[in-house]
Amino acid sequence: MFSKQTYIDRRNGLKALVGNGIILLPGNEESSMNYKDNLYHFRQDSSFLYYTGLDKPALFFLMDIDNNKETIFGDEATIDDIVWTGATQTIHTQAEQSGITTVLPVSTLVSALQQYTNEKRKVHYLPPYRADTAVKISEWLNIPYNTLNDKASIPLIKAIVKQRSVKSAEEIAEMEKAINVTADMQLKAMQLSREGVPEYQVAGHLEGIAKSAGGNLSFPIILTTNGQYLHNHAGSNILKNGQLLLCDCGAELQSHYAGDLTRTSPVGGRFTSLQKQVYNIVLNAQEAALAALAPGKKFIDIHLLACEKLTAGLQQLGLMKGDIKEAVAAGAHTLFFQCGLGHMMGLDVHDMENLGEQYVGYTDDLKKSTAFGLKSLRLARALEEGFVVTIEPGLYFIPELMDMWSAENKHSQFINYGALDAFRNFGGIRIEDDALITATGSRVLGKPLAKTSQEIEALCG
Repeated sequence: MFSKQTYIDRRNGLKALVGNGIILLPGNEESSMNYKDNLYHFRQDSSFLYYTGLDKPALFFLMDIDNNKETIFGDEATIDDIVWTGATQTIHTQAEQSGITTVLPVSTLVSALQQYTNEKRKVHYLPPYRADTAVKISEWLNIPYNTLNDKASIPLIKAIVKQRSVKSAEEIAEMEKAINVTADMQLKAMQLSREGVPEYQVAGHLEGIAKSAGGNLSFPIILTTNGQYLHNHAGSNILKNGQLLLCDCGAELQSHYAGDLTRTSPVGGRFTSLQKQVYNIVLNAQEAALAALAPGKKFIDIHLLACEKLTAGLQQLGLMKGDIKEAVAAGAHTLFFQCGLGHMMGLDVHDMENLGEQYVGYTDDLKKSTAFGLKSLRLARALEEGFVVTIEPGLYFIPELMDMWSAENKHSQFINYGALDAFRNFGGIRIEDDALITATGSRVLGKPLAKTSQEIEALCG
């Protein structure tokens, strides 16, 4: 936990932004794998954690803005619980550490909410992303299950986005620690990138690094020799010399702040000439995007800049042609770059994504595109000092997509379809760093991590 004052200030800021009514923040509950007592690793809801600091399951938080009352609802451990899991700090003790003095049993929550609804007072809640939470909110507030998201509080969503988007110095320090652990994971992946090693074995070593640092993974490891597919998790493929190994991974600390880095390395220690050319195209686009980051800059414009750099490189390879800006405006480059340049990062690796991309990455005036490629851009709005974003351009040679576009002769004025066959088995390359927006520009977070092709080769195997 951070200091008591940190949580008090966050809650006071939230109440001021929302203005009136009741704020309901449910924490997450335990979730079973294959029978009731065999539990998944517990992960607290990030907004609940942000405002309370309490990392225990089955807790609920109510803020009565009008009467300035804050209440945690939760049940203390019984002796039966302690027999199995040991004694821990009480809920009362932890709540006091975050400045909350009232703790009541969960059984009293329903009557409290019933009183508020009888008084016709507005109960603000976030769109639930877990079925068990959704069922409870539906029953408590007498809202049909299938309309819950539509009736979630937009003022509450916007207030939380406003607060959580700008990271404090103590948050940035936690994120740098997580990114440093993630860098260690990436180094291990490069060292293990040699012939005969299964993908799952590499991924297992990386997960061990995250857990041995006291935390966990911030998302399931993406580690694959089929890097043409954007989120292909580690499987049973055996690494072979000459392949590319794409590793996208992140550590999460005990504080739950995340890291997220991607590197692509050559199995066997050396890029082929063609692999190095493509790698340098991606690296050039990434460095151009990082250099362009600054407060007030729209992220969508930085995304399009990276797309233009990728297109210029693809033209040098003979895969694309024509005017670069026209090709990008038409979306021709999305044959090779099908996703967005990056996303916000914080307590969630895709920060606050459960609140809705239209609120986190977009504004009332800037709406999300439905076009292929741009529809996958999670962040487009103007950047602000204190934002933390990922910058992760890539080139992905997907045979199925190439065949489909070729059959349609799509964007033929910009694409040389006759040159694609040489790339059918190429795979994909992505390079990703995490950047803090500063008053004058940006800085890459975490300790330096090999990124040029020469640096990568020096570490492989």
